[in-house]
Amino acid sequence: MEGKYIESPRGKVYYEIEKNIDKKAACIFFLPGLSADHRLFCFQTPYFTSKYTVLTWDAPAHGKSRPYKDFSYSNSADELKKILDKEEIERVVLVGQSAGGFVAQSFVAKYPDMTSGILTIGSSPYGTKYYSKSDIFWLRQTKWMFKPFPDRSLRQMIAKACCTTERGRENMLSILSCYTKKELCHLLYLGFAGFISEIRDIEIPCPVSLTFGEKDRTGKVRKYNMCWHSNENYPLHIIKGAAHNANVDRPEEMNRIIDEFIESISMSSKKTDINKTFA
Repeated sequence: MEGKYIESPRGKVYYEIEKNIDKKAACIFFLPGLSADHRLFCFQTPYFTSKYTVLTWDAPAHGKSRPYKDFSYSNSADELKKILDKEEIERVVLVGQSAGGFVAQSFVAKYPDMTSGILTIGSSPYGTKYYSKSDIFWLRQTKWMFKPFPDRSLRQMIAKACCTTERGRENMLSILSCYTKKELCHLLYLGFAGFISEIRDIEIPCPVSLTFGEKDRTGKVRKYNMCWHSNENYPLHIIKGAAHNANVDRPEEMNRIIDEFIESISMSSKKTDINKTFA
């Protein structure tokens, strides 16, 4: 994977790309969640580069994409589009873990014609019907919620909550090591509180697939996904033995699900082209 940057008035954004030699190959963009960076998908990017063009990034205000001012999921969607435009990629499958799923939904709301499909990992839906006043209240409290924890305890708590496996916890601790405690607390606040303005009803015209870990206890991820699945009839996969970072806890299972999702999009696209030819 080749590391690159784009720049905007808000700051620089780091991303990695490996283009497939087949120019018709599908393109996947892996979007890590809040406080994570491109290393979250260390078990996905090498697996998929043989078949697809693959991108991942450090989201704005994360990892190597700092300094960055005015973080929002909407601005992140615009930065994502700049990357695709720079690489001359017209359509993309978005794989968003947790808050990466928020970026994916912001992107499809703004650029529906560029989105071939969305697969989420432990994320939550946009839509006003899903969130209570209590939910909104607690999202706002993240400004102070994490500050009382000692630095080491906070990092250990996040890693343990995100992963059931030792390799998963080590992966998350390594990612978190680039932040001071002050930076980490501020980033968590930006990500959680920043979601409030995104809670709106949107149309998603492309295929969607939902996944979450069987042992994911992050907020109300399980409840939100069950409701999302029920309301929209999106396919839902529960990853056995995995927590919030299910793609690290159970990479083989997650890679299979992603592969099948992309293949289903490809098959659907081919049928559409055939129907147009004989219409």
